[in-house]
Amino acid sequence: MKKYLLSIALTFILSIEINAHVEHYSKYNFLEYELFRNDKLIGYHKYDFSRNGDNLTIDNEVSFKITKLGVDLYKYYAKGEEKYENGVFSSFYSQTNQNKKEKYVSISIDPIDKNLIIDGSSFKGKVDKDIIIGTWWNHEIVQKNAQISAVSGRIIEQTVKFLGKEEIKIGNKVYKTLRFNFSSSDPSLSKDKKLNTDIWYEENTFLWVKAAFDKTGHWEYRLKTVK
Repeated sequence: MKKYLLSIALTFILSIEINAHVEHYSKYNFLEYELFRNDKLIGYHKYDFSRNGDNLTIDNEVSFKITKLGVDLYKYYAKGEEKYENGVFSSFYSQTNQNKKEKYVSISIDPIDKNLIIDGSSFKGKVDKDIIIGTWWNHEIVQKNAQISAVSGRIIEQTVKFLGKEEIKIGNKVYKTLRFNFSSSDPSLSKDKKLNTDIWYEENTFLWVKAAFDKTGHWEYRLKTVK
């Protein structure tokens, strides 16, 4: 019965709120998140929104490192650019240095059928235009059956579950949120490839507030700055 009610609630929420898509974020110019591992601050993730008429560009930057006894054990840095024209996705590009291993992805639109053309370090080919790039700021991702890795272009088939409404506190602010779980649909994937992430969006604005997952420790993204 509880699962049934959550399903009804999710359908109702999505039908009202999610139709706005990227236009829903017209008042935001900058988002910054702190990245924690085992409750220790290790880095940041920033989104910079710029607009030119009906065109939107989102530049994003991620940087973190894991240290022990003053020695850097793992370092990660990525930069990307996501573009929309008249509210519709038009391109994406990112470069990532994952502990000295270079990864990339470039996504463009086929002018004829409007499907996505992916050139990535893990996948090259064409996919359906309904698949979304896996950048958590855009709440449209909760509607999708698959996402594209923003690091390598890998296609990640996903199951999305609405877990309910929660109040969470970050710093001195309390947010009323909607909590979702994203998990891999393919059970044959190795553990390190499986998606299992909880995402919290603010209830009235669908602003991404927090993310959490477990992988060699407990990781969290927490909203720090909104402009």
